[in-house]
Amino acid sequence: MRPTARLRANVARRLPSWLVEKVPRDHRESDAAFRRRRRVTAGVSVAGAGLLGVSLSQKPDSPAFYGLTLGVAGTWVAGGLASGPLHLGWMRSPADTLERPLLTPLALGAGSFGLFYGAALVARRIPALGAAITRVLRYAHQGSLPLVLTTTLANGIAEEVFFRGALYAAVGTRHPVLKSTAVYALATTSTRNPALVLASVAMGLLFGLQRRATGGIQAPVLTHLTWSVLMLRYLPPLFADHPSIDDPRSPQQG
Repeated sequence: MRPTARLRANVARRLPSWLVEKVPRDHRESDAAFRRRRRVTAGVSVAGAGLLGVSLSQKPDSPAFYGLTLGVAGTWVAGGLASGPLHLGWMRSPADTLERPLLTPLALGAGSFGLFYGAALVARRIPALGAAITRVLRYAHQGSLPLVLTTTLANGIAEEVFFRGALYAAVGTRHPVLKSTAVYALATTSTRNPALVLASVAMGLLFGLQRRATGGIQAPVLTHLTWSVLMLRYLPPLFADHPSIDDPRSPQQG
């Protein structure tokens, strides 16, 4: 067994079965449909990444910020739907029947937030990471909560529709979790924010594993939304004493 295959096998043995074992499904599509999906996702990846970078260079609580972030969400959703069929996915219940994912993804989102909260306690003591996180949280701290929540939820759903829906299906059957996560992280680099890039890698791998196990986007959507709402609610107060969180003169980076 090659080292990379051995590493994957060792990691798989340590993960819960519902995150590793794939449910039965048949998502085959014609070669023409597959090529079309790839063309669409390639173009939308570039367009969405560029728009994401622009959106997180705007001033917090500005019409441009809200408009552009909703535009990013619209780009991901439009690209995902235009690429071809998407699937919600299934999970195996304790009774050994297939059911739509619900409680497990919600619990996983809450657990992921707990890990990120612990990491944030450490990161706030590291100047570079603390500053990067603060640049993101300023949008929540200075913004309108209903509008920030709306854009957060919209982008959480939209990212899963595109990256774990359309893009995951477009990268082929060899290492789709790693490939889709790599593109997700690459798109996030347009924000020039290391904290967001690190988060995209960690959560992209988790969302990708959910997509692989369930065969659809419902599980990663629910986990993403749960994680995002908890991060939006509890992380800004943790950095409220950071000197730049209320400073409009601090660098405008996402």
